[in-house]
Amino acid sequence: MGVMSKAKSELLEILLAKSIKTGHFILASGKESDLYCDCRVTALDARGANLIGEVGWQLVQEEILPKFPEATAIGGMTMGADPISLAIGMYSASAEKPLCVFTVRKEAKDHGRGKRIEGNFSAGQQVIVVDDVITTGGSTLKAIDAIEAEGGKVVAALVLVDRQEGGREAIESRGIPVFPMFTRASIFGDK
Repeated sequence: MGVMSKAKSELLEILLAKSIKTGHFILASGKESDLYCDCRVTALDARGANLIGEVGWQLVQEEILPKFPEATAIGGMTMGADPISLAIGMYSASAEKPLCVFTVRKEAKDHGRGKRIEGNFSAGQQVIVVDDVITTGGSTLKAIDAIEAEGGKVVAALVLVDRQEGGREAIESRGIPVFPMFTRASIFGDK
C-alpha cells in the first residue's frame, strides 16, 4: 500500500488521540471487544473533518471512481456517516462533477413527505454508502437497504475505520466492495 500520506498520518494521530480506545468494551452489536472507536469525536473536530474530507476524497478519486465512474452521490445512516459524507462532498466541490450528499434517517419521518433519505438524493443514482465504523456491518447494511428501497444503487461502501470483525465480509457478500480509510491492522501496525 506504500507510505501513508501526510494528511492520512495526521488523521490517524487525531483518531488515536480522540476516538480510539483499547480495553474491554461491550459494543452496540452486543459483542465484546478490546477496541472502541467513537469516530464522531474526530469527524466533528474541525481539523479532523478537514482531513477526513481530503483523505476520503482521495480514496474516492483513486479507488472508487475508476471502478464506478457513474457514482454521483455519497451518504449513509445518520449520525455516524453525516460529517464524513459532508466532509468528502465538500472536498469534491472543486471537481468537474462534485458528489451529491445525502443522509439516511433511522426511520421515515411521520410528517411532511415522510422521507427516509434527506438531502441531495434521487432514485436511479449510483451512490457510495458511508459509515464511520464497521464491526458486524449491520448499520451499513440497514443504510444500503434504505437506499435501495428508495431506488438508489449502492456501488461501494466507504468507511473511516474497519474494525476487521466480519463487517466487511457481510457487506461484500451483497456485492458491494468496501473501501476503508483505516483498518484495525493499519491503525496498530499489524500485518
